[in-house]
Amino acid sequence: MYIARELSVSLLEYRAKYPIIAVTGPRQSGKTTMLKHAFPEYKYVSLENPDIRSFAENDPNGFLQIYAEYVILDEVQRVPSLFSYLQTRVDESGIMGQYILSGSQNFHLMQNISQSLAGRVAIFRLFPFDFQEMESADLVSANYADHILKGFYPAIFDRQIPSKIFYENYIQTYIQRDVSQLISIKNLRLFKNFLSLCATRAGQLLNLNSLARECGITQPTAKSWLSALESSYVVYQLFPWHKNYSKRIVKTPKLYFYDTGLLCHLLNISDMHQIVLSPSKGSLFENMMVSEFIKRMNHKYDLQDIWFFRDSAGNEVDLLVNKGRELVLYEFKAGQTILKDMFKGLSWFSRLQHEENITKILVYGGSENQIRQTGTVLSWKSFGK
Repeated sequence: MYIARELSVSLLEYRAKYPIIAVTGPRQSGKTTMLKHAFPEYKYVSLENPDIRSFAENDPNGFLQIYAEYVILDEVQRVPSLFSYLQTRVDESGIMGQYILSGSQNFHLMQNISQSLAGRVAIFRLFPFDFQEMESADLVSANYADHILKGFYPAIFDRQIPSKIFYENYIQTYIQRDVSQLISIKNLRLFKNFLSLCATRAGQLLNLNSLARECGITQPTAKSWLSALESSYVVYQLFPWHKNYSKRIVKTPKLYFYDTGLLCHLLNISDMHQIVLSPSKGSLFENMMVSEFIKRMNHKYDLQDIWFFRDSAGNEVDLLVNKGRELVLYEFKAGQTILKDMFKGLSWFSRLQHEENITKILVYGGSENQIRQTGTVLSWKSFGK
């Protein structure tokens, strides 16, 4: 069963405006499946195939003569030399939508695009399913804990692969492989320990020195490994709101995982009841909702500046979206009962930022949407609609 991906709407629109479309995102997020469904008239070529890759590396002109137009080049970052030839090809032809590039390593793909294809390419990111895509296929559960545990990768739903099996294989076959291509890792066991330690810090302020010390590695090594995990779309750093109100503002980023199923696997959480009873339930819920926002804005191609806010006294806003003249504030609470204290951070920031146009939204673990004097209440199911 193919589940329609919202990003394909924007891809079809911008194909008529750019000679090259580039789609990146984590491995197994459904890029190839989406592109084949959205562009059935295009030839599909995978540069993971060693014979095809060798052809592209050794005879790029001959390769592009055969694959001259309306071609999907998958894992194109595997042949960096091809990008300059693509530049010449699209400049000479003037054809819009001539090539669609796809790749899972953000660093290498973006590096080659910025060097050779600047101004010629529209860049998109596809992540695992968001709630709206799942709702269209009637896959949304009544309990958010089910989604936190199961995760959102298409193969889990398409092929009915148990989450534990999927994520164990995902770590071994994709994460370790991608990271090893970016940086040299001599001790994979130590790296996996680092990955698990990152999981214990999800939704928290990131102290890189503490993380390195606990893992038994240097701070520069921890920084390098974390950067590789970001480039492979495993983790995401959310940075604090930059407006300088006072010296008491926290300036350290928070760490999140793009997928909570992987996060639960690394935390050895294998049962929904573990989530419900866990002291980390709030952080897991917050991680799911922050990653949901990132997925939705990328899938709708509505990219925005997002932040969090916290001061040294513990006053905090979980997610702050800067929309120019408007600031949208989100608070994420896993509880299913709406309590007055849940608005505390939103109200505090609103008073601090009294001159701005502010929208306050509480996203909680229940099922009802409400409009209150203190702000809007959204069910987790309605978030991002």
